[in-house]
Amino acid sequence: MRAYRISQANEKPKYLDIEPPKPGPGQLGVTIRCAGLNYADLLIQNGTYQDIPTAPFTLGMEIAGLVSAIGESVEGFSIGDRVAVFAGQGGLAEAGVFESARTVRIPDSMSFEEAAGFQIAYGTSHLALAHRANLRPGETLLVTGAAGGVGLTAVEIGKLMGARVIAHARGADKLAVAKAAGADHLIDDSEDLRARVLELGGADVVYDAVGGDAFRAAFRACNPEGRLICIGFASGDVPQIPANHLMVKNLTAIGLYIGGYFKFRAEVAQESLATLLRWYEEGRLKPHVSHVLPFDQIEQGMNLLRDRKSTGKVVIRIS
Repeated sequence: MRAYRISQANEKPKYLDIEPPKPGPGQLGVTIRCAGLNYADLLIQNGTYQDIPTAPFTLGMEIAGLVSAIGESVEGFSIGDRVAVFAGQGGLAEAGVFESARTVRIPDSMSFEEAAGFQIAYGTSHLALAHRANLRPGETLLVTGAAGGVGLTAVEIGKLMGARVIAHARGADKLAVAKAAGADHLIDDSEDLRARVLELGGADVVYDAVGGDAFRAAFRACNPEGRLICIGFASGDVPQIPANHLMVKNLTAIGLYIGGYFKFRAEVAQESLATLLRWYEEGRLKPHVSHVLPFDQIEQGMNLLRDRKSTGKVVIRIS
């Protein structure tokens, strides 16, 4: 089968023909229909991600497809089940083997394209806002990078949770996407972010996947007892937080890495995903996939993320 693999550290990924894997105990074999791309895929290739698999490995953190084989001691799945997996690796291939504990059945109404880009983006935002920051109805939520893969879901979930949402993004087209997802106020990247947020009454919760100047401006626009959630650093600039400012304004800085929950509190991530899938079935969530590309255009998809030319998710259709 074909797979998009990194053969050794510091080497660029290539399409290779490899033997199809067979599931062991606790694992499922899956015929992969679609795989979601994530900014973390770029960081893994650059060697700068916090959780890089040992080479050789196949890229692709999340997938959707059909169960093709069932390993020993696995219960609750049948051959042919439509499933999604947040695997961390192995997704950009025609087939894969994944832990059953990371696998969920998807609703019949959910397309493979939607399912392949659902778990990381929505899971990250729901865990960040509901579990970590305890976002409350009526509070003001500021989302930087609000048209990106995770940012757009933060806008949508924040609005669903009853917050007033301020979306910060680059350009009218991206801001329009954030508005369609529920944003109440829009701030272009060319504007003075701190001044505009303060004009709107300040932020109670900041959801930041950008870092750099955007984080620093958002930090200074927080209301007392504000919570700042660090999701990522797409700008490449990891900001330093002045602890004395945290103290004076009684602020809380919060880190969120969804992959970590599968290592130390998997039940939290699983409960969150169950809630999100229920919301999807109830029609309360509408995933936004801006690009669906064929298997031989993975690099084009990565460039869309690298150049910030996508909104929502970029998905690779494998078969």
